[in-house]
Amino acid sequence: MRNFRISDKELIRGCIDRKRKHQESLYSKYAPKMFSICLRYASDYHSAEDILQDGFMKVYKNIHKFRHEGSFEGWLRRIFVNTAIEHYRKSVPMYPILEVNNSNYDVIDDNTIENLAAEDLLKMVQSLSPGYRTVFCLYVIEGYSHKEVAKMLNISEGTSKSQLARARYLLQKKIKQLYKHPREAYV
Repeated sequence: MRNFRISDKELIRGCIDRKRKHQESLYSKYAPKMFSICLRYASDYHSAEDILQDGFMKVYKNIHKFRHEGSFEGWLRRIFVNTAIEHYRKSVPMYPILEVNNSNYDVIDDNTIENLAAEDLLKMVQSLSPGYRTVFCLYVIEGYSHKEVAKMLNISEGTSKSQLARARYLLQKKIKQLYKHPREAYV
């Protein structure tokens, strides 16, 4: 059921009143955008689907807390990012991480990245370990500071910085590999 003519305010009111039609309309309207967020944090498609379902359950449960201050989509986005972080915490055993203070990694040409398809880049990000992937997405894509990332993931700011540096290095390596040996770039 796709009924995008209902305003967000009406969707929210209907969801608070637990009207199934409004819940379905909210899902139809926002699921594609929220799924793209889930895909960035998940290691595969099925994990992203799990994050999406958990995220919408939280939305329906907490929609009455939306204060109509700022964008509703921004509020949703924050729920899905936090849900992805929770999945990360549950799936990754927390081991001490060594900080890398001197990150002398080669920088690749910007034109190389411009020529990459979004699908290829997403696959490369998904192939990163959960720690690197999560820090990369939070910092680069969501725009959080290292201080905020550290607080969200319960790590030090230095660890956030070193994981980002390592994630960038690995992505650069994969991009170079893609152009040399296209079949091996996602391994």
